[in-house]
Amino acid sequence: MKKKLLAVIMAATMVSSLAACGASEPAPQQNADTTTADAPADKPADNAEAKSDAPAATETTEATGDASDMKVAMVTDYGDITDESFNQSTYEACKAFGEANSVDFTYYKPEGDSTAERVAMIDKAVADGYNIVVMPGYAFGEAIQETADMYPDVKFVALDVSEFDLGGTVSPNVFSAVYQEELPGYMAGYAAVKMGYTKLGFLGGMAVPAVIRYGYGFVQGADAAAAETGAAVEINYAYGNQFYGDSDITAAMDTWYQGGTEVVFACGGGIFTSAAEAAAKVNGKVIGVDVDQKSKIDGDYGEGMTITSAMKGLQATVNTVLSAIRDGKWDSYAGQVQNLGLVSADDLSLNYVGLADSTVYNDTFTVDDYKKLVADMANGVITVSNDSSAEQPSATTAKINFQGNIK
Repeated sequence: MKKKLLAVIMAATMVSSLAACGASEPAPQQNADTTTADAPADKPADNAEAKSDAPAATETTEATGDASDMKVAMVTDYGDITDESFNQSTYEACKAFGEANSVDFTYYKPEGDSTAERVAMIDKAVADGYNIVVMPGYAFGEAIQETADMYPDVKFVALDVSEFDLGGTVSPNVFSAVYQEELPGYMAGYAAVKMGYTKLGFLGGMAVPAVIRYGYGFVQGADAAAAETGAAVEINYAYGNQFYGDSDITAAMDTWYQGGTEVVFACGGGIFTSAAEAAAKVNGKVIGVDVDQKSKIDGDYGEGMTITSAMKGLQATVNTVLSAIRDGKWDSYAGQVQNLGLVSADDLSLNYVGLADSTVYNDTFTVDDYKKLVADMANGVITVSNDSSAEQPSATTAKINFQGNIK
């Protein structure tokens, strides 16, 4: 872990929310979209002990510093601001900060999915006078490498862009937060088995490190719960090789659910649509990712479908860093990639990873059970491996049916 984050007032707390997992279906080729604030809506450091040096303050939006020189632009990845994932969470956090601090904010949407098109939007934002550029997702790694040194007076704030994605060098005007995905992955797998589900599935997007950490953490958690309960747990495990659902992936999910799979952890932006479409046909369940996806999935595919979401604190991170810039504390972040995870064993709202507030608890996995799980992870009683180098996950108690790439 690099330097400790300084505690600043945050506009959003964590537990209520690829890198790869924040991606969504590629946008159609179209003209760049810029919208004002009132628009509608790898290799991080080892963390086997599950703790992060991240901060955390609680409340929020009240301006305490000078924001008069701030102009904040967000550039979306290949999705848009209604993706119920990385783009939407980042957009909402930037918009809320802008409104609370009277800061000019807009967003830019690249015409397509390429580094050149992302660079074009960064260039446009700078040309339009924006001096802070916020970017969600590992796909911005090359674009940041191309533009950060070109615009030394611009502050680049990235989410889930690792030092590896940045070519091994972090420019002094860049800050990126990466997350310990293995921790909420573990929580989700453990919770699912404790809730009584024994036929699980993990559907990842592309097999990039962040998605792999989610998946391997999920297997570790399910395996631990299987050993604890004595349940015979089976896990189907596959990647869609893309970050959006389609008919081929839905067909694969149909096979899973109709073959007895009860719940699938859909980890890859818009790929959850295929899991949810298949689940709806057999009254199956889904676990969301990155943000609380219950309202979206349940609203579109069936009430009660989403049992929990494995989340990371995107909005809290955005507000923390923008607040630091406002308060003259950018030097505490500049030139760093910080790996965020658990901060507190006692106060869930301070953590940057966790399960959604909308988790459907029951008699065998209660809120108190969840709090104890978090405390044990934060205190080192439970350790979770973040090693994403193995070709496939392993377990000692659960049975894994590893299928590689579906397509």
